[in-house]
Amino acid sequence: MWYRYGLDPLPIRWVLTRDPSGKHPPKAIFSTDLAQTAEQIIRDAHETLESGSDRMPECRAHLGIETQRQWSDQAIERSTPLLFGLYSLVTLFGQMLHPDGCIPVAQSAWYLKQTATFRDVLADVRRHLWGHETFPTSPADPDVVLVPRSTLERLSLAVCY
Repeated sequence: MWYRYGLDPLPIRWVLTRDPSGKHPPKAIFSTDLAQTAEQIIRDAHETLESGSDRMPECRAHLGIETQRQWSDQAIERSTPLLFGLYSLVTLFGQMLHPDGCIPVAQSAWYLKQTATFRDVLADVRRHLWGHETFPTSPADPDVVLVPRSTLERLSLAVCY
């Protein structure tokens, strides 16, 4: 069963692949489409992997992930999928916070932006998470934490950006 919070569980079909020569480790591939044959599941997984491997170098170059000279090739190979995953999570959280797409855009005197950037989304997600969980308000006076609310907001903006 494939389970995701808030959704009904789905049955899955597993396919175990083994290299008879022993050069490659066994791999388990699965699909939620029970009508697919084992060959189709393997072919789909291979096509997805191939199309992703073509895009990964382009994405890494565009985002500048491989710019640190001290990183080894193995470290880059391990960290790149994680960075893409974190980027995706922040983007999804930002979408959940602002379903209408109106994300607050930080402006500076020398550079005016028309649309929000990833930096704006990340700052907004940080502000939401840190403001609601880390700094609970006093039940007697919700506008006072341990510092005035306006000071806390300015500190939060400075830390989030």
